[in-house]
This record gives sequence, structure tokens and C-alpha cells, in this order.
Amino acid sequence: MKVQELLNHHGMVRNPFSEEDAQTDPVFKDLCIDGTYHPVWEKVYGDPNEPATAVVFGEKGSGKTAMRLQIARHLEEFNRQHQNQRLYVIHYDDFNPFLDRFRQKVGRRRRIDRVLNEWKLWDHMDAILSIGVTGLVDHILGVPRPSKHTPCAIDVTTAGRLDRHRARDLLLLAACYDQSTAETVYGRWLRLKKKLRFSCLAAGGPISIGVVTTLALATLLITLAVYDQWNWFPPNWSLPIPLLIGWLPWLWRFAHRRLLASATVRRVRVANLDTGVLRRILSKFTGSELSSQPLPSKERTDDRYELLAKFQGILASFGFAGIVVLVDRLDEPHLINGSSQLMKTVLWPMLDNKFLKQSGIGLKLMLPVELIPHLDREEHDFFQRARLDKQNLVRSLDWTGEALYDLANSRIRACAKNGASPSLIDLFDDTVDQGRLIDSLRSLRVPRHLFKFMYRLLVAHSSSHTDEVPAWTISCEVFESALAVFSRDQQAWDRGISAG
Repeated sequence: MKVQELLNHHGMVRNPFSEEDAQTDPVFKDLCIDGTYHPVWEKVYGDPNEPATAVVFGEKGSGKTAMRLQIARHLEEFNRQHQNQRLYVIHYDDFNPFLDRFRQKVGRRRRIDRVLNEWKLWDHMDAILSIGVTGLVDHILGVPRPSKHTPCAIDVTTAGRLDRHRARDLLLLAACYDQSTAETVYGRWLRLKKKLRFSCLAAGGPISIGVVTTLALATLLITLAVYDQWNWFPPNWSLPIPLLIGWLPWLWRFAHRRLLASATVRRVRVANLDTGVLRRILSKFTGSELSSQPLPSKERTDDRYELLAKFQGILASFGFAGIVVLVDRLDEPHLINGSSQLMKTVLWPMLDNKFLKQSGIGLKLMLPVELIPHLDREEHDFFQRARLDKQNLVRSLDWTGEALYDLANSRIRACAKNGASPSLIDLFDDTVDQGRLIDSLRSLRVPRHLFKFMYRLLVAHSSSHTDEVPAWTISCEVFESALAVFSRDQQAWDRGISAG
């Protein structure tokens, strides 16, 4: 018999257990995301009116990504209901591009552990600003496919009403952090400048002086040639002097902007920046507009904190009262390759109380449980710097047998036909009671193992019966046999010798 026939008999239109990854699970994303929660949900989600940090450790398949998607969905609903107190959501869940660029700049020939030992807190801050600024510029320019890492709509008419200081701050942030590849960097920046109605005429003063000097000298030479009055002109060797004096302001600005651009390109190690393009953009600002403005041109966090504050101020002009950064999938980048030591090397700089407790910024860190042993081995100075006791710490995203039983029932009901109310226990005959079922689910530990086991169990039961003689409930013998096989596979997975 077929699995779908069994499910149809029990009033289900689709298989509740066919998917294992929340990122691609339509049952979860379409039907269960608003009604199925882990018991620690409220501690992690917190109050959107006061965005706060939460640090969650969980094993693979325990629901970290699902919780991140739930937080994003609830914040989306909160933003719809509070237009003037919205939160700007940044999904910091794809480390591959940032680590690849970092390795390219720090040293491709060096061992990966030595490369990642150079990773600092400001690299995380640069990465977060890159995601946030790129998404904001996408929305302002109305690109067809804005960044999926910042799913927040904005009122583009607000861009043209920003005061000059806010517009300057956004243009400087875009120059350093806009990482869109949809068009040329300089062309996109010019489009943004036009949208912001930012005038740069005063910045053309030095080149205007040089051009006027050149034209005046050329006119003088032509006049002297026409009237043959060369005796009025100084010796030929002095001809470059007025040209040099006229172009000196432009040359000084060129050298200054070039040095500033070069320093920024070297220090922003997680982004693709070009020194020539950045110099052209910086040349569009007057010296007074750049004076005392923070730029990521030094190896320190102070400038990045100021840039984050400026970014918050810009977002406030668009109706965003705060920022929520959702950190996930730290174990997936190919350079880390599941190594807990390399995960620790990348993550530990972020565990800084000053960074985690910034006003108006909440970070939700969904972290692999393999980091817990490293955490327990740390000393007093680390805990004083991180102050994890203030960060809504969840040491393990555990699931009880009862919680997994409720989760399975929620998914089954979500897949039910109209008017049907199936439950997990209905799939089994009378020899499998609810207590035994809950005890068995407890050994599975996490939702992903639950889904894998139930899918295998449904396939095993359906494969042992024909269409002519179907069996609509699963017997105790089939259940126990499938559980024993799955338990062996699960133990092999825990020891790292199985694909799971």
C-alpha cells in the first residue's frame, strides 16, 4: 500500500513528516509557524518594544532555524501593527561570502585556523552593516529583487526628505558597505545620491580652480602669441608653476581621499571594495563634511559603534525604532566545516557585553551545542566580558517526549482535511499506548529525528502491506522494529560515523 493512502484514510492531505529542514519545510512555514513553539519561546523572543539579546545553544535539528524564522514572522506582524515603532530585521545567517572575502584579504596560503584567528569583533560589525546597508539601499532604489536578508519594507518617499546630515551619513555608509552586484558600484551610488537629493557642487571647488587656472594660462599664451608679446612672459622654465599652484588643492584632495580609501579597503576585510571607486565617491564630499566623520579605516571597534549609531539614526527617519539581528547556521560555512574550534574562533569575539547590550539593538544568536564544552572551559575574564548571565542564555534547546508528541500532533492537524481532526495516536493500533509512544519520542530528542523516524515508520508499515489487504494502523511489532533500527542509526550519527 502507499503512504498517501494511509494518510488519506486518517484525514491528512499531505505527509506531515516528509521535510526535515525548517528553511525548506512548507508544512512549518505555511501552517505551523504561528502556532507551534518551543517552551523557551517567550524567553528568546522577548518584547519587541524593547529589543534584547538572547543566546541559544541547540543540537542539530533541535529547531534553531525554525525559531529564527518564527521570530522573523512575528516581527513582521509586529511591524505591520506598529508602523512608527518597527524593527529592522537583519538575517546574519550566511557566513560564506564574508569568510571567503576575509580569507582573500588576510591570506589565502595560510592555514584556515590561523586565518580565522585574525577575525575580530569589528569584522562581525562590518558584516552586519554590509547586510543592513545593502538591504536599505535596495529598498530605496526599488530594485526588483531586494536583499532577502533584510525583509523590511520602507516608504521610499522618506528618502527624499532626509536632512543633509542624514543623507550624507547614508551615502558614506553605502560607499563603505553597499555590496550589491546588480549594477556598478559607482553608478548605484550616484542613483542613491539622486534619490536622496544630495548636492555635491561645493566638492567640485578644487577641480574648478585647476580648470580655471589652466584655461586662464592657455588664454594668456594664445593672446601673447597672437600679439607677439612674448617679452611680457616670464622664462619658459616657470610655466609649470602657475599650473601647479592652480591644481595643488585638487592634488592634495586626491592624495587625501586615496589614502583614506586605501585604508578603508584594507580594514573592511569582509567586503569587496575597490580603492579607485571609493576614492571617487569620497571626492564627492567636501573636507568639512568628512571632517570628524567615522569611517572603518582603522582596526578598532570605536568607529564601527559610531557607524552603527548613525545607521540607527537613519533607520529612525524611516520609522524603525530598533534593529534585530538574527544569527544562525554558524556551523555550515565550508571554511568552518563543522569544526567546533573554528566556530569558537569566529563567534567568541561577538560575545562582548558592550556589543550585545547596545541600546535599540537585539541579537538573537542560534548557536550549535558543540560550543558548550568550549564555553565551560573559559575563565573569569571571558565571563566578565561576555556577561552571558545578562543575555537570556539558553544552554540547551531540549525537547521532552511530551513536547515532541504535541509537536507531531500540531503538524498532523495542520495537514488535516477540512472537518477532520486526526492525531498521532490514531496512526497506531491498541497495542501501542500513549505512554509508550511518548517514552519512545523522548529518546529521539529533537524534532528532526522525530520527523525522520516517523517518515521511516510510515514507509516501513506501508511497504509491509498490499493494496488488496491494507492495514490502517501501525502494529507494535513494526513500531518497535523501526525504533530499534532508527536508534542504532541515531547512535552512529552521534558518534559521527553516519550521515543521519
